[in-house]
Amino acid sequence: MCRNIRPLFNFEPPAYPDEVHAASLQYVRKVSGMNKPSLANQAAFDTAVAEVEAATQRLLNALSTVAPAKDREVEAAKARARNAARFGAA
Repeated sequence: MCRNIRPLFNFEPPAYPDEVHAASLQYVRKVSGMNKPSLANQAAFDTAVAEVEAATQRLLNALSTVAPAKDREVEAAKARARNAARFGAA
C-alpha cells in the first residue's frame, strides 16, 4: 500500500472530506503512474479521483465496528514514535 494513504475508518472525529480526497488522489496517482496528468488526460484523471472519493466515502459510511474509535492525536504520536525508532530522531 502507498505510504501516504492512511486508514480512515474508526476515528473520532470521523475522516474529513479532505482526507478522503487526499487518499483518493494518491490512489489514482499510484494506479495511473502520473503525479500530474497532461492536459489531454486531466479530465479522465479528475473523474477517476471523484469516483474513487465517492466510493471511499460510501465504504466508510457503510462500515461498522464495536471497537472504540481511535483518537487521532494518540495514533499520530504512535506513528511519530515508530518513525523515530525506525529512522532515528531528526
